Amino acid sequence: MIRLAMIGCGAIGASVLELLHGNADLAVTQVVAPPEAHAQARAVVERWAPQAAVVSALDAQAGVDLVVECAGHGAVADHVLPALARGIPCVVASIGALGAPGMAQALEEAARAGGTQVQLLSGAIGGIDALAAARIGGLDEVVYTGRKPPQAWKGTPAEAACDLGALTSAHCFFDGNAEDAAQRYPKNANVAATLAFAGLGLQRTRVQLFADPAVSENVHHVQARGAFGSFELTMRGKPLAANPKTSALTVYSVVRALLNRSRAIAI
Repeated sequence: MIRLAMIGCGAIGASVLELLHGNADLAVTQVVAPPEAHAQARAVVERWAPQAAVVSALDAQAGVDLVVECAGHGAVADHVLPALARGIPCVVASIGALGAPGMAQALEEAARAGGTQVQLLSGAIGGIDALAAARIGGLDEVVYTGRKPPQAWKGTPAEAACDLGALTSAHCFFDGNAEDAAQRYPKNANVAATLAFAGLGLQRTRVQLFADPAVSENVHHVQARGAFGSFELTMRGKPLAANPKTSALTVYSVVRALLNRSRAIAI
């Protein structure tokens, strides 16, 4: 049995716990949440993972085989880095956090120091395996275009670029590289960062972000060109009911990665 520590028990973490409920090969033993969120986390844990303790910081002495980050960008620095340094492998959903200066290098150094590995999850986008394979032969261009309903961009700098509530057609409020996208739109740019780390890197991956009143789903479009040839991928992901800024596929990506850890044949 693999003993898991879950970082975060918000919309993503709670959904992951529900989908893992009853799995005999994976046991969530700790759920890490800030003190002010303990009551909410306990309510979720009591229903889906009653064997788990709700704590404010990871207890590495309690025996943890794998840390699962589902809490947002701040959790990568606060919890993932220390776990890696202790030699505990981690899987990370908030890949946009690696857009912060020096964070990717810090993760790599912590994993090397602990003799372990951090896995970056594909999250809301597909084709990551093809893109990472194409990079080996040489990539020339990767362009990511993200479209979400205007309300999904509320609380971001997009509000200063346009009147989200008055849009009648698609509006491109960001056109730049993945590094800038991850820093300016940290809660919405995990897909761009994921593509960048699989492909050309943060500075060479072009990103366009649209607020589009004509869509009701999160629409991701990827174009890649290189020595392998070219491909285009369009995904229309349904948002997570508990959080419209998050794709439901992100939850399934986390669960898939965890299930693969316990299976004799993984794909």
